[in-house]
Amino acid sequence: MVFEMTETQAMIAASIREFAAFNILPYYMEWDETQYFPVELFKKLGDMGYMGVLVPEEYGGSGLGYHEYITVVEELSKADPSIGLSVAAHNSLCTNHILTFGNEEQKLRWLPKLATAEWIGAWGLTEHNTGSDAGGMNTTAIKDGDHWVINGAKNFITHAKSGDVAVVIVRTGAKGDSRGMTAFVIEKGTPGFSSGKKENKLGMRASETAELVFDNCRIPDENRLGEVGEGFIQAMKILDGGRISIGALSLGIAKGAYEAALKYSKERHQFGQPISSFQGIAFKLADMATEIEASELLLHKAAHLKNNHEPVTTAGAMAKMYASEACVRIANEAVQIHGGYGYTKDFPVEKYYRDAKLCTIGEGTTEIQKLVISRNILK
Repeated sequence: MVFEMTETQAMIAASIREFAAFNILPYYMEWDETQYFPVELFKKLGDMGYMGVLVPEEYGGSGLGYHEYITVVEELSKADPSIGLSVAAHNSLCTNHILTFGNEEQKLRWLPKLATAEWIGAWGLTEHNTGSDAGGMNTTAIKDGDHWVINGAKNFITHAKSGDVAVVIVRTGAKGDSRGMTAFVIEKGTPGFSSGKKENKLGMRASETAELVFDNCRIPDENRLGEVGEGFIQAMKILDGGRISIGALSLGIAKGAYEAALKYSKERHQFGQPISSFQGIAFKLADMATEIEASELLLHKAAHLKNNHEPVTTAGAMAKMYASEACVRIANEAVQIHGGYGYTKDFPVEKYYRDAKLCTIGEGTTEIQKLVISRNILK
């Protein structure tokens, strides 16, 4: 068991901190307030290799593993969780789905553009009336010769408007049948494929979230990923890795909020001394630091299993559940330590507090993680 950062991880962390100082920190509040999705920023991150972290070099990616990937998402999320979220969704959902289940022709067709951020990727599973009940989806694909005709809509989709390509899971069989769904890749500009309502969110406001709409959208069978009926099974495997992503996002938020609170507690004086000297504040900081340490260890254990192609479902769910709930608690305490100032937009903890909550919801709620964990430990 190795607990130190590798040289590669340390270099990644340093490069992202330097990048964020010039390209994210001066603008993140403006992006948040205007709900601006900075596409040009992701192009720069693509040039640095951070939009294709897990993609092998032969497809234009960085060819790195999940420990490095956690470092990327964590460091970006410390600067702006919205950016961390979008990088995570692009890497672990859309890009990774094609990498994992695409044939060689499909990988050569789409991965080089995604890995360099020439194209931004989206991934669609959730629908308006389904949420965690993915098997009840209403979006359908009907075979018509060598093509499929797709009708329906997906919601809460990251990059639904700005994305250049989307991997979507739709129903090709009976509702409720886990083998009645299939995954397809659909490019922007395909007739019948459009974006709908953009969500006005509590947090993560610079990460675009909107609907994907399909109105007699006709795509060739060559855009199908894997076999007919494998879509749901593929999605569950992709979400195993996605949970590591959201855990890393949570870890970045937690560290950002904790570091801000630690700094403020040393600078803020009351009754003639820094508030960090009071046990009520010091104990909060102790709890926060311990929960961050536990989150990090759980995440890197899951990353180790993922890198070694070992079963990761339980470890990933544990890491995601713990890290996401911890980051909400830590962000809450960071605001509390700041007092009234923590409730203003003059200090970063207000934004961490708003952004944190999504982590307990996205890519499987806390309740779904408990369901996954309990089923596995009771087998």
